[in-house]
Amino acid sequence: MTYGVLAVAIVLEVAGTTCLQLSQQFTRPVPTAIMAVCYVGAFYLVSLSLKTIPVGIAYAMWSGLGIVLISLIGVFFLHQKLDAPAVLGLGFIVLGVIIVNVFSKSVSH
Repeated sequence: MTYGVLAVAIVLEVAGTTCLQLSQQFTRPVPTAIMAVCYVGAFYLVSLSLKTIPVGIAYAMWSGLGIVLISLIGVFFLHQKLDAPAVLGLGFIVLGVIIVNVFSKSVSH
């Protein structure tokens, strides 16, 4: 259940960041409002996940997976380009999240 809450928080954070881009520096009211709602929801859900997941682990997963997902949205929907070093670095982020979740005794399963 806790990981589901954290997953929804990640999705909301990515949606908020996408709307941040679409808000064009807060000049478009609808994307700006959606961004604010998504960020508030994301932070609330992350706070709930902190009941059972250590803050460092939760934040590493939230920020790491958020970075990767927003990068993919940038490539596929916002027509932004990633070069080979960026793709490699994003791969390392995913690998780091996997290592923490599979091998760390700090993570509560």
